[in-house]
This record gives sequence, structure tokens and C-alpha cells, in this order.
Amino acid sequence: MILLTDVHNEHGAQFGKRGGKDVVTQYGRPERSHRAVRNAAGVIEYGSDILTVTGEDRREFVDNAVSNVVPDADGHGVYSLLLTPQGRIRTDMYIFNAGERLLIFLPHGLGKEIAEDWDEKTFIQDVTIESASDEFARFGVHGPKATEKIASVFSAETPREPLTFSRGSMGDIGVTVIRTDGQTGEEGYDVIAGADDAMYVFDTLVNRGQNAAPFGYRTWESLTLEAGTPLFRSELEDGVPNNLDLDNAVDFDKGCFVGQEVVSRVENRGEPTKRLVGLVTEELTTAGAAVFDGDEHAGEITRTMESPLRDTPFAFAIVNREIGEKIGEDAALSVRADGEEVVATALSLPFVDGSEESARLPSL
Repeated sequence: MILLTDVHNEHGAQFGKRGGKDVVTQYGRPERSHRAVRNAAGVIEYGSDILTVTGEDRREFVDNAVSNVVPDADGHGVYSLLLTPQGRIRTDMYIFNAGERLLIFLPHGLGKEIAEDWDEKTFIQDVTIESASDEFARFGVHGPKATEKIASVFSAETPREPLTFSRGSMGDIGVTVIRTDGQTGEEGYDVIAGADDAMYVFDTLVNRGQNAAPFGYRTWESLTLEAGTPLFRSELEDGVPNNLDLDNAVDFDKGCFVGQEVVSRVENRGEPTKRLVGLVTEELTTAGAAVFDGDEHAGEITRTMESPLRDTPFAFAIVNREIGEKIGEDAALSVRADGEEVVATALSLPFVDGSEESARLPSL
């Protein structure tokens, strides 16, 4: 959930829903915010759900549930998936080892569901799962000057490796700074603070040290689209990891986890039948529109936006695997919706090169 509604209003924010929760969608003209992030640095307040997991068996319990290996070292994190027994993506998450507890960031609206589900499965294990969404503020700082921005206000050295963190302060306020895995295609950091300190930290990130522009979820969605980063509610939800090339989210060599038999690279697993591709279209289309290869239905659009940098519509689509062989070719691809047909071309991702590459970037 977001904590600073009044502060965002002072910046001219417009609000909307993501996962049933209120978030800032944009400030004024979102294309300006988009360009500010691509050229320098921007700040977003995430609407994430946050869980804490404590107890002696916390790491073993979570590790047995998720698709990646939970780090055993304080200050390290991992991107992972929670799958159904059929190998479908129930949610994605970031898991961080914070010493005596694990800190888990989930898409908005899923924290209560996952906490209740896991709590029912603890049995005799020493594990306590609690929602901490009201206890923490979580901000993102992204852009080619994000490192300079953080360094100008943070007392400790900025973490250098993706999904590692440092503890320090901004002024007299204790914060944790996490190096992200490049979701926007730029240098990126998450800043975690106590809920009571959210206003001071947001003001520091926007106005102190090197300036940064506030931005909302509409800009987040256009930045991540340009960067080739699939998001949970548009591309990943109920999908199959192998079809989405999410190798960074699955450790195929780890022990048993829910859905492992479906997604693991074992003999006779079979090749993925779908893949996520980028499309450039002659006109802006809509999510859910059908993609055709000639006269053959090939898949569906998951997300589409007009790129503020390229002034052209970009889109993600989940399509038949063989479309990946037509990247950059003059293939007869089209997008059809409401009786209209729009010519489309499959492109290599990312659409836009930034200061970093997204770890979720699908491979060919």
C-alpha cells in the first residue's frame, strides 16, 4: 500500500488501482516523468505487499515452497516464483535474508493470501509469517544517475551487486538500500524505511542531494515495457516459467518445490510451446488483442503503450514459439481486435537500451 497520499497530492498525483490497492498512476504528463527517469533519476512509491518470516526454520520453509534458492547470507536476496502444482505462476516475489528474518516483497493484494496459506502449512516447524505492509515504506529510485542520487543522501556505500543491500541512514533516519535487478533497464535501487519515516525519506529522495523526479505506475509500466521486463499482472500471472524464459527465477537443480516436476529441465519435459516477444505496431492496440501469423492465430497481446522515447507503439505478446524465429524479419504478423487489423513486427528485446539490462529479459 502507499502511505503518502497527501504528499503525492501536493505533487499533482493522479491515483488508480493496482491489485485492488490505491497507487499513484501519474504526475501531470507521464511522458515527462518517463523521460526524466531515462535521462537522470526518478522516484516511485511502490504499493507492494510485504511479509516477514521469522523462526529457526524460516529459510528451509520458504525454500521448500519457492522456485529459487533462498540466500543463507544476510544482505542477499533472490527473485523467485511461487507455483501451483500444475507449474503455473501463482505469484512472483523478491526474498531477502535480513539476518533474523526474511523480508518478502509481493505484488499488491497478494500478501494476506500467501501469509494465510503458508501459515496453514507450518505444522511443527518453527516459523512465523506476518504481514508487514503497514510497517514499511518502499521506494524505488531508477535512472542512469540513480547511483549518484543514492550516494548523495545515503550514509553507507551503495550496494554494487544486484539483489544485495546495505544498511545506513538518510539524515537521522535508518534505511536499507537494495540494488535492484534492472527492471526499468536503468540503474535501480529500492529504499526501505519505517512507515513513520516515509515522508522524510520521500522528501529526501526527491529534493535533497541530487534531485529526482517523482513518477507513478503508468510510467513504471512504460519503462519496464521498453526494458523487456515482464510484470506479474500483465505477463506472468498463471503463466508457465519455461514459456516466459524466466531462468533467473528458477533454480532447476535445487531440491523439491511446488510445481518442480512441471518446470524442471528433466528428460521428456518437452520444449516450451510459447514465448514472450516484443512487437512494434503501426497503431496502438489493446491488451488481449489477437496476434496472427498470416491467417494463423499465434497468440495474444499482454501489454501495449506508446513509447515516449520512440513515439511508436510497443507491445508484449505471448505467442507460439516459432514466432521467435521471425524476429526482425518482414513476417506477415498482425494484431486484430474489434474488426480492425494492425500490421506488427517482432523485435528483439529490449526495445530501448539503458544503463543496465533487466534480469528478466527473455532470451531467444
